[in-house]
Amino acid sequence: MAHEVTLITGDGTGPELADAARRCVDATGVKINWDVQEAGVDVMLKLGTPLPDSVMESVRRTKCALKAPITTPVGTGFRSINVHLRQALGLFACIRPCKHYKGVRTFFDSVPVDLVIVRENTEDLYAGIEFERGKKETGELIEFINKISPERRVKTPAKETGISIKPISVSGSERIVKCAFDYARENGRKKVTCVHKANIMKHTDGLWLDVARTVAKKYTDIAFEDRIVDNMCMQLVQKPELYDVLVLSNLYGDILSDVAAGLVGGLGVAPGANIGPEGAVFEATHGSAPKYKGLNKVNPTALILSGMLMLKHLKETDAATRLERAVAAVIAEGKYVTYDLKTDRNDPTAVGTREMAEAICKKL
Repeated sequence: MAHEVTLITGDGTGPELADAARRCVDATGVKINWDVQEAGVDVMLKLGTPLPDSVMESVRRTKCALKAPITTPVGTGFRSINVHLRQALGLFACIRPCKHYKGVRTFFDSVPVDLVIVRENTEDLYAGIEFERGKKETGELIEFINKISPERRVKTPAKETGISIKPISVSGSERIVKCAFDYARENGRKKVTCVHKANIMKHTDGLWLDVARTVAKKYTDIAFEDRIVDNMCMQLVQKPELYDVLVLSNLYGDILSDVAAGLVGGLGVAPGANIGPEGAVFEATHGSAPKYKGLNKVNPTALILSGMLMLKHLKETDAATRLERAVAAVIAEGKYVTYDLKTDRNDPTAVGTREMAEAICKKL
């Protein structure tokens, strides 16, 4: 029986990457009925929205999507489609494996980096509860804060102050920490590290840490520890081999997942999964790289490995294993890889997105 999967082609280099990943997933032999949907800046020019209703309807129907990168404007324009998808579909868990593959250039070639970031997707500062500088409601909020909590008063006026609110709940913390422990147990991992800033933010990160400690007591087969987020950054750079599964709130998880990706060669080899009780969206952790649009140049590894995570989610474990091995083999061989995977980025023997995908298909 074929699986129903939504393929969101994205913008910038997204369509090229989507095609590469689709061909590699198909080459495993798993039967998939792809419902191809467009989203992003190109669609916005045509339809007036970067996320047509048809995309959401498709993902809600299939409950599984492979999404190519979509541009998020910095500072202006529409809000992140990635964030909207996670919140609208209840995709509370972001899982980002960071694993070093032989042949990928990194300063940590001799260190066996193989860790997983489990990030809460719906709360924290990314909930988007913000108050703009100079607005009436911002002034009213400042007045309210100063009235109920004089010891924590906002000392600057509304005309020069923006405010963002950081919600952290018991239920939201419980489900993501439980997700991290369940992932560790199901994948043979030995330790979960809770990352926080509870020494400063005692009523948000402090709550997060208390919940994590409570949940950890139910998983006696998995080791548990906690690290303050700034120390965790240093730990990852100094001795990443000591860590296994990291569970983090939204903002810290976003930042540290990029740090961890840097340990293993960059975002070009970093896949991601966003999972909730009613569905999942799989995506590369990098952006759309619009300057390379149509050039058949960018590395497809991250989205192909996201397809591997999707196959695992669909219980096609053998196919997922074969796909990962094929990707690893092509990278290790170093012949049919994109410019960023070459020792010299100007190496004329580098191949394009399409040719690297074809090499992976042949390995399969």
